[in-house]
Amino acid sequence: MKIFATLDDLKPVVGQDLGVSDWIQVTQEQINLFAEATGDHQWIHVDPVRAKEGPYGSTIAHGFLTLSLLPKMYASLIRIEKTRMGVNYGLNKVRFPAPVPVNSRLRCRIKLLTCEEVAGDGVQLNWEMSVEREGEAKPVCVAEFLQRRYR
Repeated sequence: MKIFATLDDLKPVVGQDLGVSDWIQVTQEQINLFAEATGDHQWIHVDPVRAKEGPYGSTIAHGFLTLSLLPKMYASLIRIEKTRMGVNYGLNKVRFPAPVPVNSRLRCRIKLLTCEEVAGDGVQLNWEMSVEREGEAKPVCVAEFLQRRYR
């Protein structure tokens, strides 16, 4: 866990790799619940029998499910203490270079790209998030995660 007392403490680490998050296992139950929440019931995600004969040999997580795990991964590695609030502001350059087969374990490598002052006594943080699957060299998701935090 990287703990920053204030937002100003982030400025010296711009451009640095801050480490990796805790591992998260992606289960079929999570995939099914995500399908229910989003209405995306494509067989490659929710039909283990059919998916076994498909291109990956099992069901795979939705790309957007993997993306939705970024805040949880972030929270396991980064804590900023003296802020009154934070909001997810958006994403840049999202890609899903490799699939996430069911029961994969994922973690995220996090780098702070920018830390810029914004109106309202806050900063906009641009985090490079690269999600890795255990045992695989190619990332499964790469995105720039924009966050605004306020003093």
